[in-house]
Amino acid sequence: MGTWGTGPFDSDLAADFVDTLEGLAPQQVIDMLERTFQGVTNCGTRVDGGAGVDAVAAAALVASTIPNSRIVIDPEDGPREPLPELPESLGASAQQALHRVLQEGSELATWWVDRADADQWRRELRKILGALSTPADHPR
Repeated sequence: MGTWGTGPFDSDLAADFVDTLEGLAPQQVIDMLERTFQGVTNCGTRVDGGAGVDAVAAAALVASTIPNSRIVIDPEDGPREPLPELPESLGASAQQALHRVLQEGSELATWWVDRADADQWRRELRKILGALSTPADHPR
């Protein structure tokens, strides 16, 4: 597995997750995103690192669909096809999953050897969380 940065798509695992969305029908994409978030929020006390990577990538994708979002996905990193219109409930699921990934018991949170990288990774996740926390009066 390769990791080359602290962003949500800066690893082979994240790229593999994005690849799983290719060719899926719109409802299948929505279902895959929801299952990804539920896999992290319902996993018990330990969040598997691979599941955490998938949840972070999925959350960034969801956050990128919010109007005026500061989360912009590089075309090289995201799915080739545009994401379907996503239900608002996915934003809440993404937030819950990201909170779990940031908590104690998250394998992904302990993968960082360099403290500066760990801090930058946490900033990236907080930025995604901020985008997901847009007020309810902003339409999606």
